Amino acid sequence: MVNRCIIGITLLALLFSADSVTAANKEKISTLADQKEVAVTIYNENLALIKDKRTISLAEGENSLAFREVSGRMRPETALLQSVSGAQNIVVIEQNFDFDLLTPQKLLEKYVGRNIGIVKTHPTTGEETVEDAAVLSANNGIVLRVGDRIETGVSGGRLIFPDVPDNLRDKPTLVMQLVSGTSAPQDLELSYLTGGLSWQADYVAELNSDETRLNLLGWVTLTNTSGTSYNNARLQLVAGDVHQVKPVFDKRMRRDMVEMVYEAKAPRMSEEALFEYHLYTLDRPTNILENQTKQVALLQAKNITSSKEYLLRGQDYYYRNRSGDLGSKIKVAVYLSFENKKSVNLGIPLPKGIVRVYKQDSSGSVQFVGEDSIDHTPENETVRLKLGNAFDITADRKQTDFKKLSGFGRYNYVYESSYRIELKNGKDEDVVVRVVEPMPGEWDILSENLSHKKISSSEAEWQVPVPAKGSAELVYRVKVRF
Repeated sequence: MVNRCIIGITLLALLFSADSVTAANKEKISTLADQKEVAVTIYNENLALIKDKRTISLAEGENSLAFREVSGRMRPETALLQSVSGAQNIVVIEQNFDFDLLTPQKLLEKYVGRNIGIVKTHPTTGEETVEDAAVLSANNGIVLRVGDRIETGVSGGRLIFPDVPDNLRDKPTLVMQLVSGTSAPQDLELSYLTGGLSWQADYVAELNSDETRLNLLGWVTLTNTSGTSYNNARLQLVAGDVHQVKPVFDKRMRRDMVEMVYEAKAPRMSEEALFEYHLYTLDRPTNILENQTKQVALLQAKNITSSKEYLLRGQDYYYRNRSGDLGSKIKVAVYLSFENKKSVNLGIPLPKGIVRVYKQDSSGSVQFVGEDSIDHTPENETVRLKLGNAFDITADRKQTDFKKLSGFGRYNYVYESSYRIELKNGKDEDVVVRVVEPMPGEWDILSENLSHKKISSSEAEWQVPVPAKGSAELVYRVKVRF
């Protein structure tokens, strides 16, 4: 600690030397040609950590270093430049993030209040003349003072600018005023947080013919709208809900067109625990190009045990009122589930994303049968996907009796009511429909033709077998107290 303090004081003392002032006047520019390696760690919530290592030769003393081709969505308050060559040879004393990029309009805006030249060509002789003009405005067009007149637009002419302003760059650039203790080449690493980089998991599941097993392929979908590319990057992904402090100002939103790139033969990513999250690492460098969406393989698992479920879910409002007919040809939902366990050929933490399910038809062609999103799913948890509604299974629900037994206040009503649910099955095979009824208040099942299961304080469940090309009924009576 003492040595670092002495080095820091020594480097700062160089600020007052004449040689350092001269060196600072000339900007040192670092481009991707200086880059030795770059590491990109992407989080779920439009956040990434960039570690950009470059070999740079600085003058001993004070320097102005323009670190070009950084992310255009950089959070400059998180930037940290340090020497990784061994000794701590640099001290950063000031930095500016120049993300206002060079365009004709931006250049014109920077010259408001300054003079430029206008080149005009004579329509018959072709002779060119140059006039001096002051830029008065560049909002929705150009307003110029040329001599004693005001002109808008420059018809048939060109604009001449004496130079490019220092804070207008062709690439996003972090400009740092720093003091170097050596003029020898050194490895400097700039690390910073940025927006514009995001990832999500996408899964493809293919069911077997009898829908009892599936193959699962996991992809990582990366999107880069950060304003720069990351070539031969070491890629890591963090799955989990990382807390971030929300800014008090509105950030500019960019909607960039992206290009899909598939890397079908990429190897599986390795996984490890990191704090309360999970870290996935690609075992080879990859290019993450600007305005690109690409996919790399996350996992591949085969022959996973799965199960299909038909679910009819009710509502609690009709236990409070006289309702009568509660609907005919009600849709019955279809769910697919599987266990994230090693015993069924899976058993790895699954990042949140979308699972798309396919199945082969009778001719062997793969058909899409539904999709659902999953949250981060640790090992030994169940993945449950709603794929849609069954075409051949429907339900009719009726309230067959309703009466108020007692109660005149706001919270002491007692009702008794009866229900009949008829389930119809147009398939060529027997099915079992899981019927879940939300029960309000305190409730008791008084009678039923099939035994129920109390799955929570407010839900009753029945498993109703329905024969092929046939129907079945669930009949029950319930008392509820409010």
